[in-house]
Amino acid sequence: MPPQTNLLQGTLDLLILKALLGAKKHGLGISRRIEQMTKGTFQVKPGSLFPALHRMEQAGWLEGSWGESENNRRAKFYELTEAGVQRLGEETEEWERISVAIRSVLRAT
Repeated sequence: MPPQTNLLQGTLDLLILKALLGAKKHGLGISRRIEQMTKGTFQVKPGSLFPALHRMEQAGWLEGSWGESENNRRAKFYELTEAGVQRLGEETEEWERISVAIRSVLRAT
């Protein structure tokens, strides 16, 4: 397993949006999906995750609803709204531009 890395500013929204693409999840499910997608490089702690989910719900990118988790506990499940899917596209484009620029810097002689 790779060492854990601190999230760069601005990456948490992208990771949450991507984790929710195509499936409704509760907080722990989102955190697990992010860890899975990043092969263990990023682990999002509740103190970072839940304020971000609340902020993103307020922005209209996510919609939350209460239900039961797989262990029969009450949990809030989140899913992307149409605005959230659009925001994911915008965030993806921005990070692709950034990664190309950083790759250019690293390859420069």
